[in-house]
Amino acid sequence: MHTSILNSSLRFSIAVSTLMILAACGDKGAKSPEDAASAAAPTPTAETSSVIQIDGSSTVYPLTEAVAEEFQGSTKGQVRVTVGVSGTGGGFKKFCRGELDISGASRPIQRAEMDICAAAGIKYFEIPVAYDALTVVVNPQNPLDSITVDELKRIWEPSAQGNISKWNQINPAWTDANFTLYGAGSDSGTFDYFTEAVVGKAKSSRGDYTASEDDNVLVQGVANDVNAIGYFGYAYFAENQDKLKALAIQTTADATGVRPSMETVIDGTYTPLARPMFIYVSDKAWARPEVKAFVEYYLANADTLAREVNYVPLPAEAYTSIRGHLEQGKLGTVFNGEAATAVTIEDLLKREAGL
Repeated sequence: MHTSILNSSLRFSIAVSTLMILAACGDKGAKSPEDAASAAAPTPTAETSSVIQIDGSSTVYPLTEAVAEEFQGSTKGQVRVTVGVSGTGGGFKKFCRGELDISGASRPIQRAEMDICAAAGIKYFEIPVAYDALTVVVNPQNPLDSITVDELKRIWEPSAQGNISKWNQINPAWTDANFTLYGAGSDSGTFDYFTEAVVGKAKSSRGDYTASEDDNVLVQGVANDVNAIGYFGYAYFAENQDKLKALAIQTTADATGVRPSMETVIDGTYTPLARPMFIYVSDKAWARPEVKAFVEYYLANADTLAREVNYVPLPAEAYTSIRGHLEQGKLGTVFNGEAATAVTIEDLLKREAGL
């Protein structure tokens, strides 16, 4: 899988292999034939492989997992990469406790998380890796084709709980059937972003809906209910287009609805639900050769792999700029704890340039 990527990343494989060989040469004493055979075995063990621990966003997961798969293949088992899915918030909790090398995030680190990391002495690099089109979906049999941001707000705001349960309570032209809601769990960066962009305040949402940090649970829920509506990252919609319908988003009632796509994210018309995705790398992890090799591999191949998993890669100059920040040791965040709603790719590049 992704064989075209492997050749372009050969230098990272060589770098990691060389580092492992140098480490082995530093051992005192001659190796027996049995030891040599064990060292050459293709299956890694706790003694012969390094482990890179990653957790966090389910939205970022498809991209990071694709990178991890290719990177592990390029190192021939000498480095293992574990990728968990505990949500952006869950990932930052572990990251700020020093339990992770890298945390995936579908939103920037928040002020409270920054403070927790600072208190624990955790410093980090903030690395944008791609863009996502947060997608609002319904069952294909649902006649609804577009929806305004205000209509979404009236469905999802906290005051709707116990008061709004039918489609025609939102729009008289819609059916009088009850709707069923599916959305991100409270530890998800998607939950934070959606509520900020739609309701107007992060984490402000009605609670009577099926919530999960596992987007596949949400996919199945909407796919099996004609009156369901939900939201999650574009990659999960793209993988299930035969089961779901993406709604066009209208910023106002008289605006033309815009559907999520690579093109509408790039041209800035899919607002306010286009968003940057990140990985956060601790400075201590960055000092390890295998983590540095992995991150360099990530940046070298993000363009191709982001497209393969249905995300929007950043322009080439963005990845070049990020490499420069890493080389210069520029730690911290360009968002300073603020939300990233309505931040276009162009806006992100300007912020990155000022880091």
